[in-house]
Amino acid sequence: MALRINDTAPDFTADTTEGEISFHDWIGDGYAVMFSHPKDFTPVCTTELGTMAGMSGEFASRNAKIIGISVDPVEDHHRWKSDITTVTGNEVSYPMIGDPELKVAKLYDMLPAGAGDSSEGRTPADNATVRTVFIIGPDKKVKLSLTYPMTTGRNFDELLRALDSIQLTAKHQVATPANWKSGEDVIITPAVSNEDAKERFGEFEQVLPYLRKTKMPS
Repeated sequence: MALRINDTAPDFTADTTEGEISFHDWIGDGYAVMFSHPKDFTPVCTTELGTMAGMSGEFASRNAKIIGISVDPVEDHHRWKSDITTVTGNEVSYPMIGDPELKVAKLYDMLPAGAGDSSEGRTPADNATVRTVFIIGPDKKVKLSLTYPMTTGRNFDELLRALDSIQLTAKHQVATPANWKSGEDVIITPAVSNEDAKERFGEFEQVLPYLRKTKMPS
């Protein structure tokens, strides 16, 4: 069954470039961003892993850990790291999960159950659906999932923007409008009455009976 928003992210134990982890224990009490790749030594993924490495401080400042996964053994990941640094100038310091038996890819519904049990002999096209980003909260629930085609590099600024929104709206009864960026006005959710909104947020703008805007809570 496909994973949906607010489903519990499946727990697993796996080998990574930083040693064995138990996923839920590794997440701890913060957020996690797990982004997946169909194969090592693929061009788009090489740029993505390096870009994420260069932005690791941005995610850390938001109490979010980064973890990659690719449908290949950890030994291949270690060799791939040097290519990533050559291309992007950034060293991968976050763990990369090895998934040579396709267990995690299947667990997260990125590959069908009938895909086999080995990465051997599989091409990137065979694993084209292993291209999902998951943001997982401290409660181990899926907060976001976003799947890209192999030919389209991911926008990691968008992931940061989405993470900012997810964290803000988890603390306050607000939502964020289209193209919102941190610092901009937010939407007061319908669950908050006008009286409560004034008490919580101060002044707000009644754009429509069901749409009220206010300054972003600090």
